[in-house]
Amino acid sequence: MPRTIVAIGGGKLCPGMARFLVELPDRKRPRMLYVGTAMAEDPAAALRAYDHFGGLADVSRLEFFPWPPDDLRSVVLDQDLIFVGGGNSANMLAIWRVHGVDQLLREALDSGVVMAGSSAGGLCWFESGVTDSFGPQLEQMPYLRFLPGSFCPHYDDEELRRPRYQELIRGGLAAGYAADAGVGLRFVDGELREVVACDESSKAYRVELRDGEVVETPIKARTLT
Repeated sequence: MPRTIVAIGGGKLCPGMARFLVELPDRKRPRMLYVGTAMAEDPAAALRAYDHFGGLADVSRLEFFPWPPDDLRSVVLDQDLIFVGGGNSANMLAIWRVHGVDQLLREALDSGVVMAGSSAGGLCWFESGVTDSFGPQLEQMPYLRFLPGSFCPHYDDEELRRPRYQELIRGGLAAGYAADAGVGLRFVDGELREVVACDESSKAYRVELRDGEVVETPIKARTLT
């Protein structure tokens, strides 16, 4: 089965992006799992997910408080699409690892379940990335390693992201991708296949070190309608 992951730069989720995601699984009305761990399972964030996807998919949610569901494995694996919301990615990963969800997500990906997410939910699939989990100064941290390299969301809507990502790249962080708000990067079997965007002006970039200098290469995006 193809292993499909869509990492979104955060900031916005337009109707076109929601339709794009639910059309990726080969199912007329896919089963979609919303995971809001990074936002401490905020009810308002969950309601926004239902607003975005409820008319397009059969939406359920995974929660860990006061404890995870008894049938955790089937909750994760019996899906067509898993969408991870934004928030504190370090706290999210700590909870996932305690309950073995990181391994279940790998199993689901390998079985053909589409993985997607915005901000923290875009970061989590990569080897590493730039996070505000430890404070506004922004730091790097390791993630699930489902995708090679690094990722930086919020490239255009948070002023510290771009310079800090480039600083970290210069300091040895693996080359990777940056995404503006509302921009999604679709990877299949670890390779970037396409970039989609909510707005024509939004972009994604390949960011890498060449001869000691950080080089940004814009990647053409298809505007979603």
